[in-house]
Amino acid sequence: MRSTVPVGGGRSPPALGGPNCIRNRGKVIQVILLGTGTPILDPARQHSALLVEIQGEKLLFDAGRGVTSQMVRMGLLPQQINAIFITHHHYDHIGNLGEFLLTAWHNGRKAPVTIYGPPGTGGIVNALFDQVYARDIAFALSTEIGMVDIRKLVQVKEISSGLICENDKWRVIAEYVDHGNNSGLSRENWPCLGYRVEAEGKTIAISGDSVDCDGLDRIAYGVDCLIQCCYLAEAEITTPAFEHVAQYVIASSSQVGKIAARNQVKKLVLTHIRPKSEALMRSMKEDIRSTYHGDLLVGEDLMVIEV
Repeated sequence: MRSTVPVGGGRSPPALGGPNCIRNRGKVIQVILLGTGTPILDPARQHSALLVEIQGEKLLFDAGRGVTSQMVRMGLLPQQINAIFITHHHYDHIGNLGEFLLTAWHNGRKAPVTIYGPPGTGGIVNALFDQVYARDIAFALSTEIGMVDIRKLVQVKEISSGLICENDKWRVIAEYVDHGNNSGLSRENWPCLGYRVEAEGKTIAISGDSVDCDGLDRIAYGVDCLIQCCYLAEAEITTPAFEHVAQYVIASSSQVGKIAARNQVKKLVLTHIRPKSEALMRSMKEDIRSTYHGDLLVGEDLMVIEV
């Protein structure tokens, strides 16, 4: 990765990677798509969540509906997660965060875990522990021998853009992305993040929910794999409401193709997909293929991707 190489379209050059980037160990990184759906009900897709596994360490990104049961289906346990990263505070990205944390706790988690997320994440976790699940927690501490207070195990770090955390195996970088922010929502009131994971000489970007923007370019430039929201096919944009969504709220298929092509993405994986007919799914891929010619996968729940 070269931090001095500009991307196209007048964008700012990516300022990521650099001499301390973890490089060239050549082992496989696994990405598991736990949920690829949207708030629009779809029996085939749970809400947003994915897991990145690096040398046995497991990083969870978002915790929407079904996250815990999806992990169990894959032979994973919530108490095995090493760190949690939240992109933003829409309910389909955090709806099962409390259930996930309490399930890990009730099933024997004793190691601390850190949740990284935009400003406001701490207030959400405090409300879960001190209000929503306060009686559950008090009951467990009173009746179960050896329970450690969950509030001592879960640490929240509210973050902005930049290097978030790293160890000798991986590092995670965050960037602000635009998810309604150009439609009257300030970043202070509505902060949304995308993430870039660097490990084993490879890079993975997770767009979160976003339209085409500078922050998305900074995390996506030159990555081996981009996990990219793709809500609408262009053929679905037939009303002013959908035009507004595609312009200001969340990327449509033509945007996604341009993002991946401009940033020289090697593998593009689509997620956050609105329910569609088979014909619309085909047209969505055709929209992307008009500009992007790398590997393309339409994400499905429980899909495993090797990077």
